[in-house]
Amino acid sequence: MLTVLAIVFLVWLVFGYFAYGRWIARQFKLSDERETPANKINDGEDFVPTKQFYLFGQHFSAIAAAGPIAGPIIACQSFGWLPCLLWIALGVVLIGAVHDFSALASSVRHGASSIAEITREKLGNGAGRAMMAFIWIALIYVIVAFTDITAGTFVSGDESLIGENRFNPGGAVAIASVMYLGLSIVLGLVERFLKPPLWLTTIIFVPLTFSLSYLGTKLSTVLILDHTTWAILILIYCCVASLVPVWALLQPRGYLGGFVLYAAIAVGVLGVFFGSYEIAQPAFKSFDIGGMTGTLFPFLFVTIACGACSGFHGLVCSGTTSKQIDKESHTKSVGYGAMLAEGFVAFIALVTIMIITSEAAKGVPAGKIYGNGIGNFLTLLIGKENLPFAITFGAMAFSTFVFDTLDVSLRLGRYIVQELFGLKGRIGAIIGTLATILVPFICVLIAPKGSWNDFWTLFGASNQLLAALTLLSITAWLYEARQRIAFTLLPMLFVLVITLWALGGLVLGNFRAANGFDIKFVNGSASLALILLAIYLVVTAILKIRIEKGKGSLAIESI
Repeated sequence: MLTVLAIVFLVWLVFGYFAYGRWIARQFKLSDERETPANKINDGEDFVPTKQFYLFGQHFSAIAAAGPIAGPIIACQSFGWLPCLLWIALGVVLIGAVHDFSALASSVRHGASSIAEITREKLGNGAGRAMMAFIWIALIYVIVAFTDITAGTFVSGDESLIGENRFNPGGAVAIASVMYLGLSIVLGLVERFLKPPLWLTTIIFVPLTFSLSYLGTKLSTVLILDHTTWAILILIYCCVASLVPVWALLQPRGYLGGFVLYAAIAVGVLGVFFGSYEIAQPAFKSFDIGGMTGTLFPFLFVTIACGACSGFHGLVCSGTTSKQIDKESHTKSVGYGAMLAEGFVAFIALVTIMIITSEAAKGVPAGKIYGNGIGNFLTLLIGKENLPFAITFGAMAFSTFVFDTLDVSLRLGRYIVQELFGLKGRIGAIIGTLATILVPFICVLIAPKGSWNDFWTLFGASNQLLAALTLLSITAWLYEARQRIAFTLLPMLFVLVITLWALGGLVLGNFRAANGFDIKFVNGSASLALILLAIYLVVTAILKIRIEKGKGSLAIESI
């Protein structure tokens, strides 16, 4: 049954790429004769024409972080695996990949501008600033959600592995992850000052990265800290990563993390197709399991964010990837294709919970479930006797993906604060970093244990609403250019309604449950702010369309 589902899912992704993806490419009138910003500017730093294959890998590793892993696992615990699978399959082909492709293509056509800049150009300065504020709040909840869930992974572990040898699964993941970051810094220093050939550093540092999982099992009792302490330390790491030069941490960490990502995918494929696992989770549980976020509509669709649709991807597409597109035709494989690949990552994550019972999964953090699943898949190669190492690798892979997201999120948040308030230089960077990290710091201090589910739902809603607003700006651009808009308008309307519905429920539920200035009050306030910013942007877009309605057709170069 599981193998059949995997084959059908893969066939659907291939069909989506070669059928619907090709049709969308025609709507944008992609032409390799049109010079891309990477070739036009080509400054050797930010704007660099990059080969299609290598850019795909870089873009994929940037977007495929912890989002497509945690979301499906959390949603399956609530609603069963079938609604999750249907939303991932339909969402990734018809909405998520369309969003990424459109964001990348529109950025390339606008000189590699960011989504906020495109919004400002199409809808006015006020809308541009509102979009930046929205993005900043969304990034804050990316940091909050991923920090909380990773801290839980560092504390917990598979209790069945704790034996007379005093092996601590959570401690093993924690020490392995810390050593991984240390190894990344070493790689950055080596690349910066010794400048060895890439092949040499690869054959040395990549095997060292994987060996850290084994070393973690031997040092599993070295770093035993509580949840709050780990959350604070992770936030401190975020601040450092935001301020140091990219060569010192972000680039080497991303390079090594890419190999961990591909290894985890390969292990996942091995388990899905050759593990002979049976489905243990129910296909469907209930339309309403109770609680603030217990209804399938709308909360399934915002719990599974990145695996089906992610506004964060638009930031990556328009922030870095659009500056490296060598030919316009490459936007299809990089934008649409990489999102489909992320959909498969989400499918593998869903499988890791499908093969365990509801009782075994109850209350277990998503990172732990994924790590255990990947670890069990890996034992098909290395044997059951190496299960502690295998599970440590799986959980370390999850935390590695989280660090990918945290690095980028705080840095982008810092950029937004600096741009909004005109903060320059090193002092401006420090102020922007501290302003962005303040709310996550407060959240981890006042939030009760096990709040990661609440954080995740608000992160998913804000992330999905960001995708809707990105599609709104792109729809306004297409309408202005007198092009077809249904393929962006309809997904935008669906995601907009679902996310506003979800955020409305979060506002009411959190304020009712709030007891003074607690985490419920913070979440409710953030949800309300997101709704107001979204309404402002929607109204601005409607007024803009009314103004443009009477104008004549624009030149084809506008699209």
